[in-house]
Amino acid sequence: MLNIKTFCFNLLQENTYVVSDDTQECVIIDCGAYYDAERDALVNYINDNGLKPVHLLATHGHFDHNFGINTVFDTWGLKPEIAAEDEWLITDLSGQFEAMAGVKLRWQYPEPDHFFAPDEVICFGTHQLQILRTPGHTPGGVTFYCAEEKVAFTGDTLLRMSIGRTDFERGSYEQMLNSLSKVLAQLPADTKVLCGHGPQTTISDEMKNNPYFS
Repeated sequence: MLNIKTFCFNLLQENTYVVSDDTQECVIIDCGAYYDAERDALVNYINDNGLKPVHLLATHGHFDHNFGINTVFDTWGLKPEIAAEDEWLITDLSGQFEAMAGVKLRWQYPEPDHFFAPDEVICFGTHQLQILRTPGHTPGGVTFYCAEEKVAFTGDTLLRMSIGRTDFERGSYEQMLNSLSKVLAQLPADTKVLCGHGPQTTISDEMKNNPYFS
């Protein structure tokens, strides 16, 4: 059984997930910890529960989902894993933030050490996460899906009754709609959706009520 801890981090209220099972191995998804107290909360949760991080995963390369990857690297030696199409984003977190906020970040960030292969599966403990390609918000956007537990971590592709923006650089509304209809809509209706921002939802609820599903 999966144990999922949700943190709401940084000025954009981004959801960071620590996902573990009975083996105590865990993965960290979209580490957006920005403030010192947020970084401490993440580290303390993992250490206090005796967890062993084995993967640092990114649904996409935007800064608000990766503010804290340096803390993960400094503490456990993990570098981010991401789709190659978003390498240009995650390797310029400071530039992204400066363009939005007008100030420079004070940290140095580790570069990715792994890019997802086609049909790759992420393994930890006794569980697996399938990597579903869901571009649109960014060209390299992915969803992490655990078929055994019917849980999908969608990043900023699917939000409760909404979707992530597609007007950023290299975003694509056409690709977003394709990701929704051809990928996420094919998941079981009772799949729990853990979004990049805001509350969780289900595929069934989104199919019925989200105006972006055709």
